[in-house]
Amino acid sequence: MNYEQSFQCCGLHEVCEKESLRSAQDIEYYEDEELDRFRGRTAFSDEEVDEFREVLYTMRPDEVAGWLRSLELRQVPLPDELKDEVLLIIEEQTQ
Repeated sequence: MNYEQSFQCCGLHEVCEKESLRSAQDIEYYEDEELDRFRGRTAFSDEEVDEFREVLYTMRPDEVAGWLRSLELRQVPLPDELKDEVLLIIEEQTQ
């Protein structure tokens, strides 16, 4: 099993089925509606990264992959500073 196959699709890998992410019937929010203002952004301040981090660490670990799908559907990019943290959480859930 390679690295990409060890995770469920989370929207962070090029091998993910992007169309399946976009075909979801409803976007699920994780009490994070305020993050929609970052739609299409490519850079974030430390304070903005902390807003994402606060949402990340207030949800259950088993919700993280769904949260990433929700962000993808909403076109809200995950800050690069959080990607390693998110991958660790997802990896723990898939073991």
